[in-house]
Amino acid sequence: MQRLTVAGRLLITALILAAIFFGFRYFGGSEALRKLAPGVDSPKQESESATMPRAEDQTSSTSADESTASDNGSSAGSSDESSASSGARRTFTYTPPAPQNGKLKGVVELGASGFNSFIVRVDADKNWKLEKAEFGNSLVMENMATDDDIRAGLKSYIGKMLDFGVGGRDIQFVVSSGAVKAEGTQKIIKALKSLNYVVNTVTPEQEGSLGLRAVLPADYADNSFVVDIGSGNTKISWKENGQTKAVETHGSKYFQNGMSDETVASEVGAKAKQVPTSHRKTCFIIGGVPFELAKAVRNGKERYTVLDAPSAYKLENAKSKAGLNIYKAIADATGCDQFVFDWDANFTIGYLLTLK
Repeated sequence: MQRLTVAGRLLITALILAAIFFGFRYFGGSEALRKLAPGVDSPKQESESATMPRAEDQTSSTSADESTASDNGSSAGSSDESSASSGARRTFTYTPPAPQNGKLKGVVELGASGFNSFIVRVDADKNWKLEKAEFGNSLVMENMATDDDIRAGLKSYIGKMLDFGVGGRDIQFVVSSGAVKAEGTQKIIKALKSLNYVVNTVTPEQEGSLGLRAVLPADYADNSFVVDIGSGNTKISWKENGQTKAVETHGSKYFQNGMSDETVASEVGAKAKQVPTSHRKTCFIIGGVPFELAKAVRNGKERYTVLDAPSAYKLENAKSKAGLNIYKAIADATGCDQFVFDWDANFTIGYLLTLK
């Protein structure tokens, strides 16, 4: 190129630059230039950006999650009708007297559907307050509880009670009337006694009376009654002329015995009609299925929850539907429209209240 004139060198340079320019255009140079332009993401940046939710996506996602959670909660107990009616919920504002200088006592219940334990503080006047509750599942009605299950469950409950501050002599064991009827329960009672525990059994009438003692406030003894819907049976109790009256009827697992909803509703209704008309203003209700119904409409951590009418609930599993059938039969038979679930009470607590 040294022999070339200046004009020749310029011509060759121009040709080379032109070739580079057209080659660059032909092989995708525009894309390369776009990538080099300021403010434009590279492919990697675009990929990362696509995986990050936008503000509007986060809002939609949150709304969907809340809707799902609400639907899940409603399916456990109430229908849309129940949810709509809960906008102006009825409340029950009674506050029971608190124990003064009370003592800790514990009780383990062997129920038809599992082991439950309760720790309460009780004073000399039998005022009490629930300090702790635990619920288990022994599948007693299905005869699936083994001696090892019982020992392990009881030792766990007892250990927790002792750690909480309950004295060993202040722990009681009670077998519900529904569990006594279950096949294999005597084997379970024998296993308990083999661990040197005193086991207290109760009749349905006694259980109804004990439930009333724990649930029914003294101020409501003259105009209200108590219902305990258990798996093995249902207890209906009330006070009459200073005496406790209690009757037994079907529990929420009646379907396992091949009984129809119509037959059970008729028989439950007949028993419920024994409650005097003057005692049908309010029903205090406890038990497994009432727990489900109250859970669907509970306001915060309230002690008492007023249940919705039976027609407001749409339940799925067989036991829950059977319990709802019992609830409806009692409501229809008594005409009572205020069923109040007590989150703290249990018939075994009533048993503790009978002790010195």
